[in-house]
This record gives sequence, structure tokens and C-alpha cells, in this order.
Amino acid sequence: MDVSGKVAIVTGGGRGIGRAIALELARNGADVAPTDVNVADAESVAASVAEMGRASLGTAVDVTDQGSVERMVRLVIDRLGRIDILVNNAGTIGAAGWEERAAPDDADWDIIYAVNVRGMARVTDAVASHMKERRYGKIVNIASIAGRTGTLTSTPYGVSKAGVINLTQTSALELAPFSINVNAICPGLLWTPMWQRISYRWSIDPEKAKGLSQREIFDRAVKERVPLGREQTPEDLGHLATFLASDYAKNITGQAINVSGGSHMN
Repeated sequence: MDVSGKVAIVTGGGRGIGRAIALELARNGADVAPTDVNVADAESVAASVAEMGRASLGTAVDVTDQGSVERMVRLVIDRLGRIDILVNNAGTIGAAGWEERAAPDDADWDIIYAVNVRGMARVTDAVASHMKERRYGKIVNIASIAGRTGTLTSTPYGVSKAGVINLTQTSALELAPFSINVNAICPGLLWTPMWQRISYRWSIDPEKAKGLSQREIFDRAVKERVPLGREQTPEDLGHLATFLASDYAKNITGQAINVSGGSHMN
């Protein structure tokens, strides 16, 4: 997986999945701009990229704000020269206090759509105009297995990830004439800060969860739901994202690829 000499943006790149993807791109030769609503997190990851000998730029971006997105894209081009790769990883599962609500409310629906769908489309549009001029680009969108089958945990989240899959397909058609590949990754069960906060709600039957820690609930869910019997990791997603961002994947576009240990197959 060689992305040497390429320049990548990773939104939501300050922690979790985004951090792992940013670091894997750097390990395989890319200069990386981790961007995040929390600039301190982005700068921390950029420092790790720099330690690998790659050019880096940690910067803030709010994907719900057009001006913020445009400033971020201009800054990356000014500092790193161009944009070859975009990983749309920024996402949310709800508004403040979402984990305490029995069901999503309007605020959850609004922010999930604004970040997960409209925000992704906004960043894609801003970067694609630059890629079109160069007739080259790789775009990787982070979706979810919840976008394929639905979820009882958060309806608006599942709906948004289904939207990401459709956005991926639409973007792939629109950008193919410019030699721009667009694909999506659908993660399965990962032990991330987001899932730690709601593991008791989605992993197994509440009766089975009594007396178990959040990690134990998660491990039991993996055992019950994943044929390969092991959890997925942010590093797994980093490997696939780097492959899709490389020229080894030049004839792959419009695809949504599960990384789920076999829990979802298509």
C-alpha cells in the first residue's frame, strides 16, 4: 500500500478511527492533515505524523460550517501544496446528552444529519473542485454496518450512514470522468469512546448485561455476533482506507466495504 508523495486530509482525524487512518497513511508515505473540531487533538496527531518524517498540518474544521471547510481546504493546499486523498471520517451519534435519552429527539436528528451527511457532502464538494482540476483524487467515506441493516440503538444514526453509502455511490458516478475514486468503509464492532458510552444499550439483552462491565458487554457481543470471533479495530480501518487511497485500488469505485468480521455479509 504505497501512498508515497500523496497529500491527505482526514476529517475527525484527532482521535479513534480518524487518528488510526491518519497514522496509517503516514506510515505508507503520505503527508497528512488531520482536521478536527477539537484542534488540540488534530495537532497531537499531526505531531505524531511529523515524527514519522512526513509533512503534517493539524487544523480545526467544523464540517457543518461552509466557511470553516473552505478555510481548511485553502490552508492545506497553501501549506502542503495539493490534496490527493480525502478521508471523510467526521461523524456524530447525537446532540449533547444523547446517551441519557430513551429515544433520539429533534436535536439528535438535526446534528446527525448536519455532520454525518451534509457535512460530508460539504467537505467532498470543497475538495473535489480541487481534485477535478488535477484530474486525480481518492475519497474514502466512513459509513457503518448500521447503514446497511438499520439499528435499534439510534435510528437517525443508521439513516445517516445509509445516506453516506448513497452519497458515496452518487459521488463516484459524478467524479469518475475526472479519474476520482470514491468508496466507503462500513465498520462493525469497534471498542471506541463512542461505543463505550452506549455499550449497555446495544450490545446484548439487558438481562444478560446485569453485573457486567461495559468492556465485558462489548466482548460478549463480539462473541455472539461476529463469526470470526474478534473485534474490529481502528487500525483495521486504517489498512483498508490506505489501500483504497492508493493506486492499487484504481479500478475500485462506488463500493461500500464491510469491515465487520463477517457479522454482515453482502
